[in-house]
Amino acid sequence: MTATVSAPDEAPPDPGTPPRRKRRRTPALPYLLLVPAIVLELAVHVIPMLTGIWMSLKELTQFHIRDWGGAPFVGLDNYRVTLDVNSATGKELLHSFWVTIAYTVLVVALCYAIGLAAAVVLQRPFRGRALLRTLFLTPYALPVYTAVIVWGFLLQRDTGALNHVLVDQLGLVDERPFWLIGGNSFWSLVVVALWKQWPFAFLCLMAGLQGIPQDLYEAAYMDGAGFWRRLRAVTLPRLRPVNQVLLLVLFLWTFNDFNTPYVLFGKGAPDQADLISIHIYNSSFVTWNFGIGSAMSVALLVFLAAVSAVYLFFTRKVRSDA
Repeated sequence: MTATVSAPDEAPPDPGTPPRRKRRRTPALPYLLLVPAIVLELAVHVIPMLTGIWMSLKELTQFHIRDWGGAPFVGLDNYRVTLDVNSATGKELLHSFWVTIAYTVLVVALCYAIGLAAAVVLQRPFRGRALLRTLFLTPYALPVYTAVIVWGFLLQRDTGALNHVLVDQLGLVDERPFWLIGGNSFWSLVVVALWKQWPFAFLCLMAGLQGIPQDLYEAAYMDGAGFWRRLRAVTLPRLRPVNQVLLLVLFLWTFNDFNTPYVLFGKGAPDQADLISIHIYNSSFVTWNFGIGSAMSVALLVFLAAVSAVYLFFTRKVRSDA
């Protein structure tokens, strides 16, 4: 009879000890898919931004174009010249800054007002609504250069359609006004930018209105609220998340707008329509002072980043309090 040696009994697991889980290996595919986006972000945004900051610290003029690395290092001198409101460069930049502020405020406010009005009108179904939606979105669908060039032809003093209607057809004015020079150039720029950008506000607000339950409007109507009361109490509060993004995007697009004034006026934009984007371009590529132009660009970047941060802080605070 053979004796069988039994293995010692294993100790029972402690019920208080959590079971061990096998560590899953994180797949590398998601990170590999991010590599092209990271490379493009570096090539399109990060590296040019760092290059611009480096250029703003050098005396990079037409005398050093062939050897950028050999340009003298001046530190913050370009920023001192740019931001000194007592110097000629600082005065011109300050004038361009206030022109851009006025232009941005008018265009953003009118884009939002017209877009909201159109979105509210087209909220209820009626005959021909689809056609109106298509017509309203046409300016946004057109290429920027095509739209602005057409407006440039319309605003010509001698051959433009606007003066032809005002002078020859309606007889509202005796002399053909200048629309692309002088004081009228600012208002021409505002009209062209407004015509081009308000469909974007209309599209965003129309999408936001689709998410508001009709029960809220019906309840407000049963309580005796009129149109304006429903607009203030129901529509605008419900559109707050859309407004937060829309107004910021419109502000950044309009403040940085370069294509519209450049195509409409060319390099020689009038003083009344001297937006800061055109001013920086002329400082860099017309006077060949890339150091000053880069300093202006960096200052503009800091200003827009600060405004965006303050705007997001207060809008989030308002949303959290609500």
